[in-house]
Amino acid sequence: MKIADERLDNIYVAGTDTCAGKTVLSLLLMQFFYAKGIEPFYLKMVQTGCRDAYDIESDARFIYENVSSLKGKDCAESVPYCFRNPKAPYFAARDQGVNIDLEVIKKAIDKKNISFHPVILEAAGGLLVPVTEKALIIDTIRIMEAGTLIAARAGLGTINHTLLAIEALDKRGIRPLGVVFMDFGEKPTPQDMISENIEAVENVSGLKVAGVINKIKNFSNPAKNCYEPLIKIFGA
Repeated sequence: MKIADERLDNIYVAGTDTCAGKTVLSLLLMQFFYAKGIEPFYLKMVQTGCRDAYDIESDARFIYENVSSLKGKDCAESVPYCFRNPKAPYFAARDQGVNIDLEVIKKAIDKKNISFHPVILEAAGGLLVPVTEKALIIDTIRIMEAGTLIAARAGLGTINHTLLAIEALDKRGIRPLGVVFMDFGEKPTPQDMISENIEAVENVSGLKVAGVINKIKNFSNPAKNCYEPLIKIFGA
């Protein structure tokens, strides 16, 4: 999947767990592709913990506010399902008497693919979070026919979380495009720990860690080095 390709596959941004950095990674992907003259589309398949797509906590609102090409556009177009309670999608939907229909999401993706490539799909929570009574987040990856990019924390605990995520994907025959470490804590993760975390993940899984994205001061205009992991995966 290189920039030179006539048509990029859709990209599924999955996380090792909640708040691993999926939304920020999705933002960088949107900015990265727009900068290359490619018109992507962001889709938060299921948003929880928000009244609607315009809520201050809405991931779509964050994306639209920080991608210059999206200014003035309606972020609600990027949220097929939105639920008030900050829970796993299945339970948040059940609280409101709603059944999430994965076919509705798939049709939304297919519709956007007519005009946009790639569609950046952001998951809700970690891979084994329930979306419907019978389907987990990880089950939706194959349904949505997208390449998978893993967002993982850079610090302590990420070896276990990241390897478990990769193992779960491997068991379903899904080989991720890569892993990106997100380092957004109050204090930066020590470099020796990051190096060891990368070494462990790569040695055990055989999957490359594309790099580390550090804390971003200006989301509308991130430092150029924030895009280096994406260049490694998708090409310049």
